[in-house]
Amino acid sequence: MKRYAPDRNDFFKGIVQSENREYDVKMPIFYYDSMAMSAICTASTRQVRKLLPLPDMHPVEAFPGRCLVAFSAFEYRRTDIGPYNEFSVSALISYGRRPVPGVAPLLSVLKNRFTAYIIHLPVTSERARRGGVETCGYPKFLADITFTQEGGNTACTVAENGERILTLRGRNPRTSRGRVTKYIIHTVLGGIPLRANLYLNPIRYRQTIGLGAARLDIGNGHRICGELKGMGLSGMPVLYQYTPSYEAILCNSRNLMDD
Repeated sequence: MKRYAPDRNDFFKGIVQSENREYDVKMPIFYYDSMAMSAICTASTRQVRKLLPLPDMHPVEAFPGRCLVAFSAFEYRRTDIGPYNEFSVSALISYGRRPVPGVAPLLSVLKNRFTAYIIHLPVTSERARRGGVETCGYPKFLADITFTQEGGNTACTVAENGERILTLRGRNPRTSRGRVTKYIIHTVLGGIPLRANLYLNPIRYRQTIGLGAARLDIGNGHRICGELKGMGLSGMPVLYQYTPSYEAILCNSRNLMDD
């Protein structure tokens, strides 16, 4: 059977949604108009492995001892569950098979297919938080997530109860159309490992490799700050992705055996 591939020119065509009335959501969820910025840092493999809940989850390493952690800010302007903001801290992983350092991230880039375990996922919407936590095991909590423009740069600040967790700043470079990308998202609900597929259609996109395009500033007082600093993050992100306009389809989570 031919594997499904979304039509980048009519992204939501042919996708049947089902309604979950208890959570007031249709699955898969359609994201019609969104922006994102993402910075990938290297981190201590040993420290990040401590944050993964299952032994079958293996950090993807850029080189031995240094794995990859993504910090991603999202502004969902029009979706099936209303507008809201979100921020993801995730470890790039391989499930089951141990990845080869250096080779695994290269293959992900070539295939436009990435696998991740989300460590933290603050959101600004209770509707998005409740459904994500109770049905899919996403580590969501309510927070203040604000975006500002600062002289050709975008800044996203995340705070909870007045305590700043972090600020991510990145350049606003020129963009072009990007390739459709698949993300495989792993979560755990009640001790059961789940996975979900996210398909992203970048209408405007730019990826920058190397230092200087983005900067991550972690706060001090919040409960998460110490954990983030304990990862042994690189001083600067090694890769930055800027996507000021995109569409997305988030599929429902399912048991790993249902593949």
